[in-house]
Amino acid sequence: MKPLIVVAALALAGCMTRPTVTTQTISCTEVVPKEWEQGVPGVEMPGLNAAVGEIWAALDGQTGRLDQANGRTKDTIGIVKRCEARDAQAVNRGSRGFFGRLFGG
Repeated sequence: MKPLIVVAALALAGCMTRPTVTTQTISCTEVVPKEWEQGVPGVEMPGLNAAVGEIWAALDGQTGRLDQANGRTKDTIGIVKRCEARDAQAVNRGSRGFFGRLFGG
């Protein structure tokens, strides 16, 4: 009877140790597309003797590029926030006690 108690105590002690908590192997900055590091190039502007239509088209294109760059900024911030929340959730799940991990889902 005593060996069974010792085995049960050792098994229970093994279950009650704190787990090592690690986050994902991919860092948050690696989730952002690499080509975004280069930025958004501007539109080539027409020369001084350009027609009004050419200038208008170039300025319209430049506005489109600015919208693209601003969109990337918002997207990058959103990606990093979601990534950091994912990592915080993983740490929170791993730092719960034995019964929290057992019954917490």
